Amino acid sequence: MSAPDRRAKLDRNHPDLSVRRQCEMLHVARSRVYRQRRPANDNDLDLMRRIDELFLRWPFLGSRRMVALLRADGLRVNRKRVRRLMRLMGIVPLGPKLRTSKPGAGHKIYPYLLRDLKIDRANQVWCADITYLPIGREFLYLVAIMDWHSRAVLAWRVSNTMDVSFCVSALEDALARFGKPEIFNTDQGSQFTSAEFTGALTAAGIKISMDGKGRWMDNVFIERLWRSLKYEDIYIKFYADGIEARAGISQWMNFYNRRRPHQALGNRAPMEVWRAEMGNVLPPMAVDMTLVPRTSLDNACALPTYPQPQQQQKAA
Repeated sequence: MSAPDRRAKLDRNHPDLSVRRQCEMLHVARSRVYRQRRPANDNDLDLMRRIDELFLRWPFLGSRRMVALLRADGLRVNRKRVRRLMRLMGIVPLGPKLRTSKPGAGHKIYPYLLRDLKIDRANQVWCADITYLPIGREFLYLVAIMDWHSRAVLAWRVSNTMDVSFCVSALEDALARFGKPEIFNTDQGSQFTSAEFTGALTAAGIKISMDGKGRWMDNVFIERLWRSLKYEDIYIKFYADGIEARAGISQWMNFYNRRRPHQALGNRAPMEVWRAEMGNVLPPMAVDMTLVPRTSLDNACALPTYPQPQQQQKAA
């Protein structure tokens, strides 16, 4: 378990264990727990937002081409800084590469099961992914679980860290409300290869599939979801904080599932397709409930995510 993951498990209000004792048990330095976050680096945040906009438009851009476009915008940046921020944002350019997302140390990598598989029904394959969200003077992470065939978003969560807990929470919500898929596909990110996430899938009897290295098309539908969300909501609403963002994203997700037509679905909305195929299979509660997800904002309002101190050193 990484140091950020161990710090995330620390409970400042634990009734029996002091912060000192918890730090000892988790092997976490107390200085990292008590240290106050520095103010946000506005230059980095503005640059991250611009990088995100360019990447959504041209998702094949690596750090070299990204630097060229940023300089064409009149920004004084170097590749080292851009590469650091892209890594912080979780951005990986599409196209052949040595690896798409880094699994955690010791995490099992599962084979890709969707090659040559005809996906023609709801709850046959689900997929999940995480994206970066620029929110006011901070940034957050969003995870979503999507039904591959209908494109319906079954659950989502917003967090201020990349901790696995908010991914597991979204998974448990989707399973409770919409049944279970035959196959669940993700990339090889450490959140999805963790024992907590894969264990929840295995316990539910779901086959696990993971994108192959360099296969950017393996999760293309959810990548398109991120583009639509950001251009149709995030970038035109300019949310001030995490709480405001959660409410706005909830409204957009409800619109996406219920009203937004998809050409690939015969101009039907995603949840209309899912209901047409699964409405007589699942209990009425799972079908008739409102499509606004039961969301959580994991500490995002209490602990806004800023570039860490080591990431705020002088810019190029």
